[in-house]
Amino acid sequence: MPDVVIPTYLKDPDAVLDWIWDWSDWLAPGETIVTSVFTVGAGLDLDSSSHNTTSATAWLSGGAPGSPYTVANRITTSASRTDERSIVIRVKNR
Repeated sequence: MPDVVIPTYLKDPDAVLDWIWDWSDWLAPGETIVTSVFTVGAGLDLDSSSHNTTSATAWLSGGAPGSPYTVANRITTSASRTDERSIVIRVKNR
């Protein structure tokens, strides 16, 4: 199996931004997201989160300049399938 490249994004330490995980291409026809849980690396703040039937959103703030943080979204679907996708947020003064 090929290595998976985890997407990396930049964020200013003073920014409060929403990050969206779009699961619509992965979900089977008629399948929906039932639960969504975010895991955030220590030092980055998860201010709030939500989900609808096809996507999940995390509002993130804080972080130390120069530091990378992994943020993961784990979902369970109406078909009882579970999956997790991660991104890296690199904090940089902008």
